[in-house]
Amino acid sequence: MDRTVIAYVIYLVVSIALTVWVARTLSHNGRIFLADVLRGNEKLAEAVNHLLVVGFYLVNLGFVALYLSDDDTVLDTRGVFEALSTKLGVVLLVLGVMHLGNVYVLNKIRRRGAMEREQVPPVPPQGWAAPSAGA
Repeated sequence: MDRTVIAYVIYLVVSIALTVWVARTLSHNGRIFLADVLRGNEKLAEAVNHLLVVGFYLVNLGFVALYLSDDDTVLDTRGVFEALSTKLGVVLLVLGVMHLGNVYVLNKIRRRGAMEREQVPPVPPQGWAAPSAGA
């Protein structure tokens, strides 16, 4: 079998395995975080979590597929390792950036929700006002 094909197969297996592992880890650990962000609404948190995982898979597996092709032919074992290290390194960086982006956005939403929960009216209510005669 051609070494280029071997490099492609190894790249696909490792990239897909890494994507699945990261998605499952984010899904499992993000569920609690989402429930807090969404004020304890477990059903909504589960739905948002599932949508985020689907989006994560689509973006990352799409990137893995687009990044599969290479103009260079792998001629020897050293070339297999060099091609794999470059491709897998870029995939790992994309996975990391996607993870950090998700955490950043969710943390912004969480902070905004916490600020809204802690806000009190600027002036305490002082009673009821009688309706005006013109109204």
